[in-house]
Amino acid sequence: MHSEYSIVDGIVRLDAAVARAAADGQPALAITDLGNTFGYIKFYRAARSAGVKPILGADVWITNKSDRERPYRMLLLVQNDQGYRNLCELISRSWLKNSYRDRGEVRFEWFEEGLAGGLIALSGALQGEIAEALLKATSKNTTTGQKTSKQSDLADRVARKYLAAFGDRFYIEVQRVGAPGEESYLRRAITLAVKHEIPLVATHAVQFINPEDFRSHEARVCIAEGETLASGRRKRLFTPEQYFMSQEEMATRFADIPQALENTLEIAERCSATLQLGKPQLPNFPTPNGETLEDYLRLTARAGLEVRLIERFSTPEVRAQHADAYKTRLELEINTIIEMGFPGYFLIVADFINWAKRNGVPVGPGRGSGAGSLVAYSLGITDLDPIPYALLFERFLNPERVSMPDFDIDFCQDNRYKVIDYVRSKYGKDAVSQIVTFGTMASKAVIRDAGRVLNLPYNFCDQLSKLIPVVQNKPLSLEAAKKEEPILAEREKKEDEVRELFALASPLEDLTRNIGMHAGGVLIAPGKLTDFCPLYQAPGSNSDEGVVSMYDKDDVEAAGLVKFDFFGPT
Repeated sequence: MHSEYSIVDGIVRLDAAVARAAADGQPALAITDLGNTFGYIKFYRAARSAGVKPILGADVWITNKSDRERPYRMLLLVQNDQGYRNLCELISRSWLKNSYRDRGEVRFEWFEEGLAGGLIALSGALQGEIAEALLKATSKNTTTGQKTSKQSDLADRVARKYLAAFGDRFYIEVQRVGAPGEESYLRRAITLAVKHEIPLVATHAVQFINPEDFRSHEARVCIAEGETLASGRRKRLFTPEQYFMSQEEMATRFADIPQALENTLEIAERCSATLQLGKPQLPNFPTPNGETLEDYLRLTARAGLEVRLIERFSTPEVRAQHADAYKTRLELEINTIIEMGFPGYFLIVADFINWAKRNGVPVGPGRGSGAGSLVAYSLGITDLDPIPYALLFERFLNPERVSMPDFDIDFCQDNRYKVIDYVRSKYGKDAVSQIVTFGTMASKAVIRDAGRVLNLPYNFCDQLSKLIPVVQNKPLSLEAAKKEEPILAEREKKEDEVRELFALASPLEDLTRNIGMHAGGVLIAPGKLTDFCPLYQAPGSNSDEGVVSMYDKDDVEAAGLVKFDFFGPT
């Protein structure tokens, strides 16, 4: 199943897919986006809340050494926690170390290095290396009309290679989506499976939810490729049958090989990975003399308060008048921070902010609810004394409303990278990344995009887009816009082109369109980041600064990873 997070070729909304599976009584559902895990946590939570077992996986590219332009495909499914870590590592490596033409490709030898553990592998159906080998093996010598032994052995060698890497966790995958050559492949795949005692499994490549969504799906593909629907040169890689089929439809489709369907249940039962959500995964802050984090927080906060009191009150007599109130407040905050398990967070933030101040990087005085913390003021995180302004610590951290603390920190835009480099050097490059964001096709943009793939004049589409009202800096949805702006509704009623444009654009509205980077969010993990989530790097980017997590800011927090905000105001 390719959801909207496949970016280039899926329009499946996760909630809709889960609802469809639950309504059909399907016990399990897998997300297998193309070369990424962007949607994992959203899918995992939605599936579990609907009583559907979530299976995590990915449809990955495998490097074809003999022809880099034609990579193979393979479906990887997470069997257990080891498999989750291995898939995170594989996908991260594919983008960071082996990307090619906008693809993050997995090298087969990585499986042989130990990264196949905990993963169930499906052969990739018609797009896999097994399929290519079978096609070569069944082609005839143009001179003699006979198969050569070299050609006949190729499929056997490929099958043995995959069996050696995955053992009984390797399945030969077959599909019936109406693609050319699939029945010929299926017959030969069955023969190969029997010969090598490899289980056969039927899958269905879901690209959209309903049959009528096919044209909008094709528009999505055209948007990603910069093509038009009517173009004669674009490749038609998908069929109208790639909608979310019911159990009954699949049973009918594979009635002649029921064992291939039964194996889907076997695989679902074998997959038991769980995502650990809600438990904070703080980086390990090294204290100077091996003190506990709690003791070191007390020590540095108390010492810092003494310095602040000297700054605030010029004479010992005036300091003495105020000291008790400050110390009482400080101890209350320290105890709350320790009780909630966040001393490490305060120490980490204080460390890189004070490093910035010592190294000539201007830092803002503090803003948001974090300015209400006297501990933050004492540690040098903020430069605002909260007591004269009656700022409440409870707005920032409250035991009755447990959530991660989150300081909004402003660094000089031109020097912010120095602080991030310091964090990388302190905690390790493998433990630090920035955070992904997703651009979406909002109403104004989707009208222009859909109009382009329909080959409609730019001015025509731009005029319609400008009719969509903007409320609080956000354009209204297409449906709301038609109610709010009568001209839109009238034109849709009277003009065929407008009606066609809206029909194509509506299913695409608010789908994920592209990948970006959070303005200030930086992750610091307690060890190798890929043990917690995969990483992505835009093709062609060679800098560490281009590495982002595959989970957005909400999902990294759900996974317990700690986001530190390094804002760079202009």
